[in-house]
Formats: sequence, structure tokens, C-alpha cells
Amino acid sequence: MLNLSDKSINYLIKKDQHKSLNKIKNMYTYSQDRLMKILMALFLLILIILFMPWTQNVRSKGQLIALNPEQRPQTIQSVIAGRIEKWFVVEGQFVNKGDTILKISEVKDDYFDPQLLNNTQLQLDAKEYSKMSYEEKVKALDNQISALKLSLDLKIQQAKNKVRQDELKVASDSIELMASKVNFSVANEQYERFKTLFDDGLRSLTDLENRQFKMREAQAKLISQENKYLTSKNELLNSRIELNSIQADYRDKIAKANSDKFSAISGKFDTEAAINKIQNQYNSYEVRTSLYYILAPQDGYITQARQTGLGETIKEGEEIVSIMPSKYDLALQMYIKPLDLPLFEKGQKVMIQFDGWPAIIFSGWPGVSFGTFEGKVLAMDNFTSDNHLYRVLVVPSPEGPKWPEQLRVGAGVKTITLLKNVSVWYEIWRQINGFPPDYYKVNSTMIQKDEKK
Repeated sequence: MLNLSDKSINYLIKKDQHKSLNKIKNMYTYSQDRLMKILMALFLLILIILFMPWTQNVRSKGQLIALNPEQRPQTIQSVIAGRIEKWFVVEGQFVNKGDTILKISEVKDDYFDPQLLNNTQLQLDAKEYSKMSYEEKVKALDNQISALKLSLDLKIQQAKNKVRQDELKVASDSIELMASKVNFSVANEQYERFKTLFDDGLRSLTDLENRQFKMREAQAKLISQENKYLTSKNELLNSRIELNSIQADYRDKIAKANSDKFSAISGKFDTEAAINKIQNQYNSYEVRTSLYYILAPQDGYITQARQTGLGETIKEGEEIVSIMPSKYDLALQMYIKPLDLPLFEKGQKVMIQFDGWPAIIFSGWPGVSFGTFEGKVLAMDNFTSDNHLYRVLVVPSPEGPKWPEQLRVGAGVKTITLLKNVSVWYEIWRQINGFPPDYYKVNSTMIQKDEKK
């Protein structure tokens, strides 16, 4: 049996006559055939699996957030400093937009006056009346300036007429003076002739004295006419001086009226500036009064009170209470390595597993995975976050199953971003060599169709 000796007795044993030996022989032959078949089947199965398609993917973790910033959890701050007087809500309570959350009172002494708005309104009314007075003064000065200009025109016309009269009088006196000079010249010549005749004895002394009298009379008229002419010239000069004086006097009056007018306009502008300042103060006081009641900015649930108790003082911009909006569009943010960033593109398909939802996942065969949900890449940051990873936003895919309604903001997720389809043997070879997944471009036509939906 053990074949320890080189002497064999197999030829002496008739195996056909022994059933046990035949069964052992047949069993051994059957086991070998069965083993060979199993090994061949496993080899064929492994060979088939190696050539089956495998979807390359990038795994990541993230959390659920609200897609719109206004739908994310937020805190309510107080714009002004104050002291808590009364709470109108409790934690977990649903509030509508505009509901009162709490009331605060004033803590700054500049606003302690209970009649602050009324007193400010009185100051504003007084400044309004002052403005109206300045406006009326400007109108009165405008009327005065118009009257002065009209009077100036009349006075100038009157003075010009007087100047013209004096000019004509000077001309008339000038002509009379020339006639007087001619008369005196003629009388003087006649006197000289009569004197000559008197010296020759041809004329009497009486005739000579008469002619001398006429010559003296003509000389007196000449002097009188010359004096009259000079007087007329002086009157003409006085008329011209009076004309200039009238113009200068009225210019001074009009200039003074204009100065008063501009002073009134300046006072009006100063009053308007004071009115605007007081109006601004009144509006600020009015708005500040409305800020004593902290209101809900939108519909949501009060989650946590950051300030508690009554009589507690809060500062400007200090957080009072947090609120979670009641309506929000879910999205998830996941973080990827910089090495994987070129593999991502808008519209790329992402398989998601939510915390609390059981799932059976085959990362390379997403079609046979169970309990996963679909999403698509909406946007990617162009800079790294504090964890030195790039943030990617994913929204529900319209083609996949609807995300569970029980999901809440902040829940954790695990994601598998689907990349290029390759063979299993290629993926094993890539993993062994540590090569990155293959890059591919998402169909832009499909992305546009999704966006239209």
C-alpha cells in the first residue's frame, strides 16, 4: 500500500473482484474532475469580471446645508444697545416674519427723554418757520430792488432831461455872448470914431459922451452875458454831477438791497441745512424707537437664546437668538483634494449616502447600489477652505430619486463622485500603481438640458 519495497504485488491482486478498491478509485477520479471544473469556472468568472466595466470614482465626506444663504441658520442681533425688558417667544417656537421676539429699553442717556420725538418735531417746525421768514424777506428785497431799479430809470431820465436843458441853455447863452461881443465891438469902434471927430472939432462933447455911454452899456451887457454863460455852464456841470450822483446813489441802494437779499438767502440755506440735520435726527430717533422691538426677519423656528433673563444689557450687534428658516432648499457641501479638482465639472453625477439611511454601496457599480441618492455638481470654489481642501456644492438630481423629506441642515453625508467607465483590470492596475482617475468632460448638452429643467 505504501510502496516502501521495490517488490510489487499488484499483479497478484485482482481489483475487479474487490468493490472497495473500485469505489476508492472512482471517488478519486470524480474529485479530481470536480476540482478542475470548479477551478476552471472560477478562472472564467475572474476573467469575465476583469473585463467588466468599472466606474472610477472619488469618495468624499460632507454635510447638508441650505442652498440659498438667506435660508441658512442665522442669528438675530440688536442694532442698538439696550436692556432686555420682555421675551415674547420660547426656544423651539415657530414664528412668522415680523413677529416680536423681545423688547428692549434704552440705556444711553442721550435718548432718555420720553418726549424726544415731540421736542425734535418742535425744533423742526421752528426751523421751518424761520425758513419761511427768510423766503419772505428775499421776496420783499426782490420787490425793493425792482422798485429801486424802476425809480433809478425815472431819476436818470429826469436828470438826463435836466442836462439836456442846461446844454441848450449854455448854447443859447453862448450865442447871446457872441452877439454881445459884436455889439461891444461895434460900440467901441463908433466911440473911437466919435472921439476922433470930437478931437477934430466935428462932433460935440455931448455926442461923444452919448456914444461913450452906449459903449459902456454894450460893455456891461457883454459882461452880464458872459456871466450868464458861465452860470449856464456851471448849471450844466451840476446837472451832470447830479446825474452821476443819482446813478451812484441808486447803485449803492440796490447793492445794499442785494447784499441783504444774499444774506437772507444764506440764512435760508443755513436754516435748510439745520432742518435737514434735525430731520435726520428725527428720522434716526424714530427708527431707533422702532428698534426697541426685535422682530423675526423671516418664518422659522427659534432654536437657541444667546441672551437670557430680564434686565440684562446687550451691546450693538450682539447675538440675541438664533433662528432656523422653515423653508429651505437642501444642498450638500463636500471637500475634495486639490489633486482631484481637475476631475470635477459642473453637472457631474454624485452618489450620496445620508447618515441614518442604511445603504449597500458598490462604488464601481452604482447601478447595483442600494439606499443611495443621486446629485449633481452645482458649483466649485476657486480657492481652498481652511482645511486646505476645495469645497464643492451638490444639489439633487432631477433624474434620480427624491431626497428624503426627513433630512435636516447639518446632517452628515458620504459621497461618491462618478468618473469615467473603465475595465476592472485597468482599475486594479491603476490602484496598484497609484495613478489618479482618468479625466473626462461632462456632456455640455446634457448640462444645458438639466439647467432648463
